[in-house]
Amino acid sequence: MFHALVLEKNPEFGASVREVDDSFLPEGDVTVAIEYSTLNYKDALAITNRSPVVRSWPMVAGIDGSGSVVESSSPHWKPGDAVVLDGFGVGETHRGCLAGKARLKGEWLVRRPSAFNARQAMAIGTAGYTAMLCVLALERHGLRPGDGEVLVTGATGGVGSVAVAVLAQLGHQVVAATGKAGEGDYLRKLGAAAVIDRAELAAPGKPLQKERWAGVVDAVGSHTLANACAQVRYGGAVAACGLAQGIDLPATVMPFILRGVALLGVDSVMAPMHLREQAWLRLARDLDPALLEAMTTEIPLAQAVEAAQRLLAGQVRGRIVVKT
Repeated sequence: MFHALVLEKNPEFGASVREVDDSFLPEGDVTVAIEYSTLNYKDALAITNRSPVVRSWPMVAGIDGSGSVVESSSPHWKPGDAVVLDGFGVGETHRGCLAGKARLKGEWLVRRPSAFNARQAMAIGTAGYTAMLCVLALERHGLRPGDGEVLVTGATGGVGSVAVAVLAQLGHQVVAATGKAGEGDYLRKLGAAAVIDRAELAAPGKPLQKERWAGVVDAVGSHTLANACAQVRYGGAVAACGLAQGIDLPATVMPFILRGVALLGVDSVMAPMHLREQAWLRLARDLDPALLEAMTTEIPLAQAVEAAQRLLAGQVRGRIVVKT
């Protein structure tokens, strides 16, 4: 028996931590003892039923997990292997990792870098792994330290916090946008050179604005993303990965055809394995463990529902790891 955060619709929605056994595990060729999971924005949407994230009922929440293999019929994994799981529909269409155990497909798993224990891997989680995918996308486009200011929106969130820390570690001049006036010191400790009010970006703006950013990591969408694109310098790029403000993009083609700005979509759920492995290796190299700890709060599984509600209410900064 083990505990799991189970989401049900019968017909009313419910989310509760309860005891289940191995018969509750889905199909898969690898069974993992989950030591830690985490709470991402998507997890919070699922746990609170604020968005139709879950497509199969009942569901065990948790799109991320880290632990060790206990059983495997996959040729790639053996008992005792330390692994990380991010995405692939887990917690949406396949029962997830906010639980003591998860049964998964071997091709979804990444070998956990030796630089991280299970707690640190989940302090990173999908949010931090997505942040690194954004950094990699900007680097592939040509962004290099010294090119100019790099904007990070939603900077106190999970993606934003890791993006600020990694970009600063790499030598970029990071400008962090946040609506939390009291979090300036937090963001500067992560490495932000400057902090701006998200209100500067959140309202409708001109199609083409004064050039400022060499690159952008955007986890917000809507008017924020549109304004960021309108302010990117000639030949720069925006890596877009989130929708905290909205799914719309009220923009024009002006930045793209007059300044050669690139809008780079970043998906973490179905990203190919070579990108996942590259992202985790780079996180092991470029993310300061002390800064990761500074942005991390640990909670027990029993507190996950309440923490999800606080996350959506904007009352959480950085990363939440869940001891399963």
